[in-house]
Amino acid sequence: GKCERASAVTCGCPGTRSCPRGVPARLSPAITVLPLALAGCDSGFGQATARHLDSLGFRVFASVLDPRGPGAQELQRSCSARLTLLRMDLTKPEDIKSVLQHIQAHTNGTGLWGLVNNAGFNDIIADAELSPLGNFRTCMEVNFFGSLELTKGLLPLLRSAGGRIVTVSSPAGEQPHGTQGCGVGSPTGMHQLCSTAGSGMLPPLPVGTPMNVDFWKLQKEQLVARLPRELLQAYGEDYVEEINRQFIQFMKVAVEDLSAVVNSITDGLLAANPAVRYYPGQGLGLMYFIHRYLPYFVRDLFLKGLFINPKLPRALRPEHKDTKKP
Repeated sequence: GKCERASAVTCGCPGTRSCPRGVPARLSPAITVLPLALAGCDSGFGQATARHLDSLGFRVFASVLDPRGPGAQELQRSCSARLTLLRMDLTKPEDIKSVLQHIQAHTNGTGLWGLVNNAGFNDIIADAELSPLGNFRTCMEVNFFGSLELTKGLLPLLRSAGGRIVTVSSPAGEQPHGTQGCGVGSPTGMHQLCSTAGSGMLPPLPVGTPMNVDFWKLQKEQLVARLPRELLQAYGEDYVEEINRQFIQFMKVAVEDLSAVVNSITDGLLAANPAVRYYPGQGLGLMYFIHRYLPYFVRDLFLKGLFINPKLPRALRPEHKDTKKP
């Protein structure tokens, strides 16, 4: 909701939406006396946003998996002393409790102006039948239950300051594809939860943050090695190879500029009249239009053409069916 204690607005900050004067209408700079909390700042959107908000003068509590890791250390070096790194693994309730206690103890009665839920996890590209159940559980723990626990714990501080919640989610929550087996349940849950709470949502397009190709190849190899022989024969190892190759290729050509997402998060926190949802990234609005308003077969063709070569699992290929005929 809007903050009654800082209702004055100012114009001139870079952002994604415009006031009648042609630039975004922003809350008074005095709002920077209130701290912000960001989850998932080791790299990518979270790291870039934490750095940007620090440069605007905010006191930032940035959670990372490992404060001694290269991403966390880079963030610390590039920011002022106002930024505090906090270790948090969203699958560990004790980590969440420790972060909540630290933030509560260091807000000095001011409350919290904003929470950015950015932490996300998905380490496998495969159909649901191929994906280990443990991966589903981890995705839900990090992307849904962990974020929910953190949000619920910070709500009293957010309420006292009239603050805001911005959640970065995946388009897979509303535009699922067959090879995103593990990655669709948690963003769908977050989409619906945020819809009930009215908090801002950002389902960004893929952005070319540094990607470890060797990591994804190793994940694919481990998946193939774990699959039961009958299941691997039904899908075909070439199918698993192809969907992972397409994913890596898709990420290699993704947008490298993080500014659209960073500006949208900033706008959600600081705009006098923030949008309920932001769609940062060229063409993302078209994707949602196609998904919401066009027939299913059009949506299916669009997703197949955008995300993956429509290679069929072995058991569904015409030549395989022909060999099974008497």
